[in-house]
Amino acid sequence: MQASVTVHMDAPAEKIWDLIADVRNTGKFSPETFEAEWLDGATGPALGAKFRGHVRRNEIGPVYWTTCRVTSCEPGRDFGFEVLLGDRPVNNWRYQLVPAGDGTDVTESFRMNESLFSTLFGLFGGQLRTRRNRRDMTKTLNRIKAVVES
Repeated sequence: MQASVTVHMDAPAEKIWDLIADVRNTGKFSPETFEAEWLDGATGPALGAKFRGHVRRNEIGPVYWTTCRVTSCEPGRDFGFEVLLGDRPVNNWRYQLVPAGDGTDVTESFRMNESLFSTLFGLFGGQLRTRRNRRDMTKTLNRIKAVVES
C-alpha cells in the first residue's frame, strides 16, 4: 500500500521544510497525529533521530503513541521517517520539496513495508486506509500551505 499527494506552495522550500521537519509542529497540520515530541535527547531533525507521535486514528480513536525514526533529512529538499513496531519499520512517510516556478511543489507520501500483515491488511481494508491517507495528506499539505503563504 502506498500513495502520494502534491500541493504547490508559494513559499521557499527552506521555510516549508523547517515547519515539516520540526515534528513538534505535527499537531498543527495533521488530522490524526495531534502531538509529537523528540526522543532520546534529540532536539531537532537529524538522520536516525527518534520521535514519537500521539495518534487519534481516523480522528476518533483509538488513541495511541507511535515511535518513529528519521530516515531522510535534507534541509529544503526531503524529510522522511519510518514508523516502528518495536525495532521493526512498518510504514514510511516522506515529504519531498521541489522548486517550481515562484514556489515549491511539496509531495507527502506513505508506503507500507511488505509483510504478511500488510498484504492481508491491503486485501481487507487497504483501499479504505489509502483513501483516508490521501484525504489526510491533502488536508495536512493545505494546512501547511495556509501558514507558509500567510
